[in-house]
Amino acid sequence: MIDFLEWLNIASLATSDAALLVGVVMIVLLLMGYPMMVPLTVGALLLLMAKFSGLHPSNLVQQMIGGVEQTVLVAVPMFILAADIMIKGNTANRLLDLVSKFVGHIRGGLPVTTAISCTMFGAVSGSTQATVVAMGRPLRPRLIEAGYTDRFSIALIINASDIALLIPPSIGMIIYGVVSGTSVGALFIAGIGPGLMILALFAAYCYGISVWKGIPVLPKASWSERLLALKRSILAGGFPVIIIGGIYSGTFSPTEAASMSVAYALLLEMVIYRQVKMSQIPEIALSTGMITAVVFILVAAGMAFSWMISFAQIPSLLLGDMLTAASEHPYQLLILIAVAYFVGCMFVDPIVVILVLTPIFSPAIATAGLDPVHVGTLVVLQAAIGSATPPFGCDIFTAVAIFRRPYMEVIRGTPPFVAILLLSTALLIIFPQIALFLPELMRN
Repeated sequence: MIDFLEWLNIASLATSDAALLVGVVMIVLLLMGYPMMVPLTVGALLLLMAKFSGLHPSNLVQQMIGGVEQTVLVAVPMFILAADIMIKGNTANRLLDLVSKFVGHIRGGLPVTTAISCTMFGAVSGSTQATVVAMGRPLRPRLIEAGYTDRFSIALIINASDIALLIPPSIGMIIYGVVSGTSVGALFIAGIGPGLMILALFAAYCYGISVWKGIPVLPKASWSERLLALKRSILAGGFPVIIIGGIYSGTFSPTEAASMSVAYALLLEMVIYRQVKMSQIPEIALSTGMITAVVFILVAAGMAFSWMISFAQIPSLLLGDMLTAASEHPYQLLILIAVAYFVGCMFVDPIVVILVLTPIFSPAIATAGLDPVHVGTLVVLQAAIGSATPPFGCDIFTAVAIFRRPYMEVIRGTPPFVAILLLSTALLIIFPQIALFLPELMRN
């Protein structure tokens, strides 16, 4: 490798030219079909050998290990495992039945039910893709049968599922908290306000679509049916209580709350609902292990790449003047952050974008005196938007896989929902109390 670099005479390149070369190599690797962790690792190694030949590659290994050894990251596989258990079980259907019985009869009740159910399951699982799978399968046929177009139904499911990135437990919040040093517990609470705001905007849009298309309403459930649905699903409401109440009462740390959510999921699905058998646990654990491995490899590679570009002062070289100017104007900085993360998440996995961009913006955020919890909520909102935005939103490809529909058909209905999410971004920038109200209230 070193001989190859000497043959290219890359060490004589200016830092900006070396950064450009690294970017080109990473794009080529992506186009060749390599998973994201390969371009990140190769890019970091190439930059190290090109400009810092005195550093040993083991420095990158140390950064990788340091990136995944933080205790709070233990919460990630725990929340994934809890979500996998519930997908195998009956929690999602119980939540869906509860919401349907209470709002299914109003105009636009079925799509509103979809949005609320995705939000509630997101509050239980913390995963957008798990929510697409768990809620999408039963809801899409119902929406189509009721008269809604397939493109509207799929787009609604994809975008409503992205509220899971804001409602705790959010894996995106955990990753941002680790990278930025922001309290994960405070981020969890701060995401509730924006998540509910987006849910309300989605519900209003669904109501408008239903009136415009003249979709008939569903029969109204009796109070006895509602009470039965509430009784069947009330135990599922224990997940937010464990996570939010446990953290802010001081009973649990975020990591301990994640472990308790797994124990609670096992209790519900194996003992009370009896939908998951002991023989299924190895299969569930294997699924969790595979997803966790992908997440942690991305975190490790992203940490190494982020450290390398920071060590080479590439962020200052590329964005120095822009960040310096924006740091003197908080609103400009917030807009710059939103645009950078939004564009990044359109093309790359949100976890990678958070890992790479957060160290770049952190000094400017501190200089501008912005609230790190507010900024973190804004960043995760962009990750949520990017998860459902073409060309490479991860939830789009999840929908392609589970609904077995062409890519272009899946993305056709997304623009109105993306517009609503961008409106939510603007409101969050202008009114930071949307995110900060609950954390401040709980502190007081």
